[in-house]
Amino acid sequence: MNDGRLVLVTGGAGFIGRAVCRALLANGARVRVLDSLIEQVHGGAGWPEDLPRDVERIAGDVRDPDAVRTALRGVDSVVHLAAEVGVGQSMYAIERYTSVNELGTAVLLEAMVAQPVRRIVTASSMSIYGEGRYTDARGAVLDAVVRDPAALRGKRWDPVDAHGAPLTPVPTPEGKEPRLASVYAIGKYVQERMPMTVAAAYGMEAVALRLWNVFGPGQALSNPYTGVLAIFAARVALHRPPMIFEDGLQQRDFVHVDDVARAFVLALDEPAAAGRVFNIASGERRTVLDVAHGFAAAMGTLIEPDVTGEGRSGDIRHCLADIGLARDVLGYAPREDFHGRLVDLAEWVLGEDATDSVATATAELRVRGLVS
Repeated sequence: MNDGRLVLVTGGAGFIGRAVCRALLANGARVRVLDSLIEQVHGGAGWPEDLPRDVERIAGDVRDPDAVRTALRGVDSVVHLAAEVGVGQSMYAIERYTSVNELGTAVLLEAMVAQPVRRIVTASSMSIYGEGRYTDARGAVLDAVVRDPAALRGKRWDPVDAHGAPLTPVPTPEGKEPRLASVYAIGKYVQERMPMTVAAAYGMEAVALRLWNVFGPGQALSNPYTGVLAIFAARVALHRPPMIFEDGLQQRDFVHVDDVARAFVLALDEPAAAGRVFNIASGERRTVLDVAHGFAAAMGTLIEPDVTGEGRSGDIRHCLADIGLARDVLGYAPREDFHGRLVDLAEWVLGEDATDSVATATAELRVRGLVS
């Protein structure tokens, strides 16, 4: 139990950040948030209504040294969530993503050198793996799978071995070598490695959590580059079919935001976590098509998804999570029922104003040659 120490949450007004703030307060911490309240996420609405009142708020950019120094005063530890999010957009908004995700982390760490903290826990991403782990027909483990561009142009989505035989996706452990397939993935890898390096040099501790597909009430329904379930939600709420790339059979792990928030609380305090990275997910595999059908049913509609048969640059086919290390070291155990939480999400969406920007975002990617 936290003894009232002050925790800074960068990006704390965001979807995951607000859940982390609630979990920290419930655990006895005091919480301060630094957030730039960007238009794409917050729609110009200012501080979210569901950010707890007990949270101290600083409106500022993580790239602003003065704002960061102010935010760090008296802080015991940091949860670093501030980041631009979105694989597709990162492939053309390159300067913006690199500036916020990499430079922003550098500014934060430089301020921490002068104002040391006990520990920083950073949000990384499953995107750093590229394709997940596979096995071939003989059971051999393959950690360096890359899809053939010619196969993708021919709409042959699943990776195969050198003889054309299909590969089987299996859970991916933290030890798999990264395959950085997008600018977003590069930035998230920097966001986990830079704190590890700097913290160790100055007597601080660092932990990184590689998050899978996070969902739950409170996601930005107007942001076409947010989580896939939020994108589906915005479309279905407006009685439009959710858009799915490729054939919809790509496999992912969807984890509820409350499970993710508990993982951050555990990672802040567990002594054995220092210097390590952990997968944070549900440990269950689902196809994107099944998730789209499930959410439509939760919304009480029979809308069929629009399966485009197109691929996006930087996308991967399958990535499943091995969460054994988080269980063993952090004591992390996902608690939230996927289908029950889909119903909760649907109920929340029905009370919100959704904006569908997916078609515009997809057109932007297509014009730039990032959809084929």
